Amino acid sequence: MNRSRAFFNEDGVAGFTHRAFIKSMGYDDLDISRPMIGICNTFSELNNCNRHLRELAEAVKRGVWQAGGFPLEFPTISLNDVVLNPTSMLYRNLAAIDTEEMIRAQPLDGVVLLANCDKTVPAALMGAVSANVPAILVSGGPMLNSHYKGRVLGACTDCRGIATEFAAGSLDKATYKEIEESIVTTCGHCMVMGTASTMSSIAEALGIALPGNGSIPAADSRRLRLAAAAGRQIVEIAQRGVFPSQILVPQAFENAITLLCAVGGSTNALIHLAAIAGRLGIELPLSLFDEISRRTPMLGNLRPSGKYQMEDLFYAGGISAILKQLLPLLHGDAPTVTGCTLAENVKDAQVLNPDLIRSLDNPLSPEGGLAILFGNLAPDGAVIKHSAASPQLLNHRGKAIVFHDLSDLRARINDMELPVSEECILVLQNVGPIGGPGMPEAGNFPIPGRLLKKGVRDMVRISDGRMSGTAFGTVVLHVAPESALGGPLALVEDGDEIELNVPERRVQLHVCEAELKRRKQAWKRPQSSCHRGYIRLYTEHVTQAPLGCDFDFLRGSDPARYTEQPKF
Repeated sequence: MNRSRAFFNEDGVAGFTHRAFIKSMGYDDLDISRPMIGICNTFSELNNCNRHLRELAEAVKRGVWQAGGFPLEFPTISLNDVVLNPTSMLYRNLAAIDTEEMIRAQPLDGVVLLANCDKTVPAALMGAVSANVPAILVSGGPMLNSHYKGRVLGACTDCRGIATEFAAGSLDKATYKEIEESIVTTCGHCMVMGTASTMSSIAEALGIALPGNGSIPAADSRRLRLAAAAGRQIVEIAQRGVFPSQILVPQAFENAITLLCAVGGSTNALIHLAAIAGRLGIELPLSLFDEISRRTPMLGNLRPSGKYQMEDLFYAGGISAILKQLLPLLHGDAPTVTGCTLAENVKDAQVLNPDLIRSLDNPLSPEGGLAILFGNLAPDGAVIKHSAASPQLLNHRGKAIVFHDLSDLRARINDMELPVSEECILVLQNVGPIGGPGMPEAGNFPIPGRLLKKGVRDMVRISDGRMSGTAFGTVVLHVAPESALGGPLALVEDGDEIELNVPERRVQLHVCEAELKRRKQAWKRPQSSCHRGYIRLYTEHVTQAPLGCDFDFLRGSDPARYTEQPKF
């Protein structure tokens, strides 16, 4: 409580002014004697995933008051993946800066982070761990399942599948429109194991969220009760002085990666976890992700890798039940914001649907859903979500069809004269952190129109971009170093032979070293149109995917302290 007490108890005009202005809002000396708890709210009417966070904020406030705290809500940047152009990832670091600086600048003893859409959750965690003030994350929760004529729908996995069938001519316009109006029907984030579900779930494994955070539906009253419980708990850990750096230790990140692999979570989580860890000076090399994935069976039968959705997971026992199944592979003694260890948090969890939540001796797959690839095409690594890929393409050779950027892709992907067969490997360049800019979710780019009409629904696709966690397909992502920096991906030309071998964790360009050297000498860096403002800052300082695409000057923490103002 040192920060708020120092703020309100200053001598002279500073303290007088602080007390007078807070009292202008109707508060009194009893209120300001309590721990001041900030409620960092990413509510926005431009963000459908976060539109209900005002109600959650009121529940948090109730819990804070119950525990003897003093809650004050403040806004931070809200990022909606559907609305923002060119990509919400471009602004994740800006949102993280906003969160960090608002926590740092204001005299808060603790903070509850209200977030929900894909990038708001990692941005909130990045900012909070950098400021290192006691914090608890409360996500807004997933949407309820949607339905169309007896079929269960999931945004946005079915968005892609349905749009593909419409483009192929196998779905009529009237049906397409009916499904459009049936697929997103409640508040909350996407109801499959996409990026938002993944990040909200692994927050439980990290120990920075209360049990239930990952799977309680947004529309369920138990989400409100979770928020109130978080309000009570933040007062306790603020008074005890429990900081994010004490919770988010290396073992916590290993637990998070284990859960990520066990549920077939989003590839985006690799970037976000690396960024959060980097704020704490913890290294998460890609090799660690692959090592953990190889030893972690896939237990969560969840779309897009499986058949169930987040509402079903909640009724089946939730993330706590999966973590309990995984305990032999976890650091069960890792601390959490509950004051108990991870193992203690999940000891009473039950599996109520053994087809959805599998056991270690009856997994969906003996390995986790992610694989890390290396080779001369990706010297610093790449990732594939092989649990959502076509098995027959996981060991494949083909000739490259190269698209130089998104404009080139849009211009030629549906050209009926494009010389492409389903055996080809599609390559998309210049969609990485700098080339995008912002590393857009363009990695699962469309199947060429002429093949789509013939019934082809998947091909090997390789890029330095990202893919939505709700997406599927045989898609190699995050190729590093990116092509805009002259990485090997920039040197690929039409007709080059590429080999993808997921069992051996290899992606290889079969072009001789002398030819690659010649191409490298002739390569010219694409001209950037980012000459001003935040985007210029981004392109000049963003790191590559293996380091989390964070800004180089934000790696490492700088704990917030209250500094007295000058006396007058």
